[in-house]
Amino acid sequence: MPHDVTMPQLGMAQDAGKIVAWLKAPGDAVAKGDALFEVETDKATMEVEAQAAGYLTGVVASEGDDVPVGQVIARISETAKDDTPAPATSRTPEPASDALPEGKQITMPQLGMAQDSGQMVGWLVELGAQVGPDDLLFEVETDKATMEVPAGARGYLAATLAQAGEDVAVGAPVAILTAEAPANPVARSADDAAKAQALAPAQPEPEAAPAKPAEAPKPAPKALLAEGGRILASPKARRLALEQGLDLSRLVKAGHPQPYHVSDLEVLRAMPEGQTPSTGTAQASRRLTARVKRPELEAFLNWAQGQGVDDTDAALAGLLGQGHVQTLAIERIGHARSFAISRRLSQVAATEDMPELILRDLRGSFVQNVELGAEDIPVLTLLPKGKGLTLVLECAPEQLSAEAAIALLNTVAGRLEQPLRHLL
Repeated sequence: MPHDVTMPQLGMAQDAGKIVAWLKAPGDAVAKGDALFEVETDKATMEVEAQAAGYLTGVVASEGDDVPVGQVIARISETAKDDTPAPATSRTPEPASDALPEGKQITMPQLGMAQDSGQMVGWLVELGAQVGPDDLLFEVETDKATMEVPAGARGYLAATLAQAGEDVAVGAPVAILTAEAPANPVARSADDAAKAQALAPAQPEPEAAPAKPAEAPKPAPKALLAEGGRILASPKARRLALEQGLDLSRLVKAGHPQPYHVSDLEVLRAMPEGQTPSTGTAQASRRLTARVKRPELEAFLNWAQGQGVDDTDAALAGLLGQGHVQTLAIERIGHARSFAISRRLSQVAATEDMPELILRDLRGSFVQNVELGAEDIPVLTLLPKGKGLTLVLECAPEQLSAEAAIALLNTVAGRLEQPLRHLL
């Protein structure tokens, strides 16, 4: 069966590539992994390998041509005599009414505490390619960081449901992995994917009994539909609300749409006093614990010093806060410092800004267990446990959903156990 050769996506936001040179001529034998052609994007020039063995046939793009990502430009056939030209149409999103392949859905992850969406930077795997659980699938940007997201499962990338530059809600599907290689991979934009879902057959509504004319139904406040009941707000808005004693839950009850920004605080100040401002401590709390049996924290701190990061607190804050928060405070008995988190460990610096997460380091204390309840912001506590560590996360439900709390604790525990693997 002939294998179509398409223009791959080699850059994070690439939508086309220029063919610099064909490294195989029509009719040449090709082995899987052979350099097939050279392509130039706005960032680099790279050789593209053949994904199948056979003979190069049906070449429809010439050297110097600009080709959209996903467009078929040649075939790898079983014989050199296959003169059928490859289709030269570019890959466009499938009609919204077409059915998607059945398989495992990959969704937009929650990478930050108050994140409600992420921007798709680009796909790191070619449509139709096989991936493993640890293979990096796509890159996503939030208001805090840009991160590469692994596939998390084994299969073939049969459908992409968002393209570079599009904002996708947390939990919305962005891809589908199938157990078998797809015959017709699907590429859709996020808008088309949403339209397809909207066009799905609706459940018949029960016939309403005659009644007096009802008032126009009020739409459910967007704020009340946030996953896990948490309040979505920018870090700056949260910090100012906390400093000024403003209760963001009043905006929720008033139906003011989330996420909240600094400008929404003016609306909150203008609201009539009808509720008691929040005291900052939630009535209910989440408490999760994790065990790190063989932490490599000291080895990491020694390595960081060798890289010129002499402030061990800054190194620890950068390791545990990256990808989750913009500011993290490290507290010890009688001592606390806040740090602005950067993607580069050497650029993590002390700050006066209100932290979004507290790391309470009690490794040098006699304390063996904590259960203090939720505070103004989530708190991670490090406790000694034999030769290892116990990690305790306490937070209010509106600060972190259950899923986000588990993800945060699991990630931080993994970084404490293998910090250099995370950074390198």
